[in-house]
Amino acid sequence: MLKRKKDKFSLLLMEIAKNLDETAEYFVNYKVKNQTTLKEFADTLKEYEIKGDNYVHTMIKELNKAFITPIEREDILQLTNSLDDVLDGIEHFSAMMEIFSITSSDEHIDKFSGYIRECAKEILITIELMAENRLNEIQPHAIKIKEYEHNCDNLHRKSLKNLFGTQTDPIKVIQYREIYETLEEIADFCQSVANNLETIIMKNA
Repeated sequence: MLKRKKDKFSLLLMEIAKNLDETAEYFVNYKVKNQTTLKEFADTLKEYEIKGDNYVHTMIKELNKAFITPIEREDILQLTNSLDDVLDGIEHFSAMMEIFSITSSDEHIDKFSGYIRECAKEILITIELMAENRLNEIQPHAIKIKEYEHNCDNLHRKSLKNLFGTQTDPIKVIQYREIYETLEEIADFCQSVANNLETIIMKNA
């Protein structure tokens, strides 16, 4: 991956990152209006998640078959799993929305979604750079991912403060608290991707 441009591991990581980027694009731009569109939203994100799982299974199979890997196989696997965690988190969010029958967004969900979308863009860039052996160019993008995660931390506190200060329905409080925490967790998963990339840089640059 770091010595050849088109080995199977870098190609698989690219497919995983592209699928995540497409998922995040859909996640942000699809507008839920009613129960029907909510189900379509959840079903489509589930399809993206299943596609991602298939890539992960392929990666594990290829790692098990390989006698030599371009970087430590544990680092490849950890990066793969951290990318998959982001995808799983987005799918979990859509499942929660469907379970709670929440058919409209709010300003906090929109802001969370925007930051997560930007993280996915940066993740795709970093995986492309790694596949091209341009490790010295990855760090600024990893830093951006961490900045978006920090923004989500702040937003999480603001969203909970607003929820507890304005919402009187205890069921709604429980539901939206879980929604906000799920979104903040997705941002944490994005930061884990950045941390894994920095570990790879440190070992191989």
